[in-house]
Amino acid sequence: MRLGLEGRRGLVTGGSKGLGAAIARELVAEGARVAICARNEDEVLAAGKDLGAAHAQAADVTDPEQVRDFVARSAEALGGIDFLVNNAGGAHPGTFATLTDENWAADYDVKVFSLIRCCREVLPHMRAAGGGRIVNIGAVYSRYPDPTFFATSVNRAAGNSFTKTLALEVAKDDILVNGVNIGFVITPQWDNIHRRRAPDVPREEFFATFARQEVPLGRFGTPDEVSGLVAFLLGERAGYITGASIDVAGGMGRYV
Repeated sequence: MRLGLEGRRGLVTGGSKGLGAAIARELVAEGARVAICARNEDEVLAAGKDLGAAHAQAADVTDPEQVRDFVARSAEALGGIDFLVNNAGGAHPGTFATLTDENWAADYDVKVFSLIRCCREVLPHMRAAGGGRIVNIGAVYSRYPDPTFFATSVNRAAGNSFTKTLALEVAKDDILVNGVNIGFVITPQWDNIHRRRAPDVPREEFFATFARQEVPLGRFGTPDEVSGLVAFLLGERAGYITGASIDVAGGMGRYV
């Protein structure tokens, strides 16, 4: 299937590794010109070279000035902006009893305010281009709350609401906004959770235990099982989809 992404210009946040790198790689393979950012300069520059990105830059999406600079420099390097993938984020396990105000603020900043900041900066470029696409990466916990991921459950729900509300506002500009909610997908974030929670348990056994408890397919997903859907939503064949939040989670999530 040809997605019509050849020559399209766009940004992927958190693009140096894991899911963000898989998304960027898929888009470059489809012929898109991609700019990526991540916080670690050495990692993002190395990833940009490996992925064939048109622009790579160290930027923290919780810093408004860095977001503004990344978008401006990317627009210059690409010659405009047609799409944005808001992928930057982090898993922050914790119950209501254990999370501090600082934990809540940091999680909200990276999971909600980063969407606001990045979308605010790219929208003028998309309007100038006559339209655009935005995909926000979220989590199944947004609709299937888990008290052990309390902040994620709350803040990802806010992200879903942001996706839908922005989609309603910018539809008149031919800008489509959708969300992709992931379940258990193998990423560096889950490796961090493994190290914090059960460093003495083998990695495969740790992941398998989670999957048996929550995932009907019985396994973790892989980044390339998510990146294909993201590419589809950015392509021509998804021209009548906006305001949707689509799960990629192996059946995880006990809701209709």
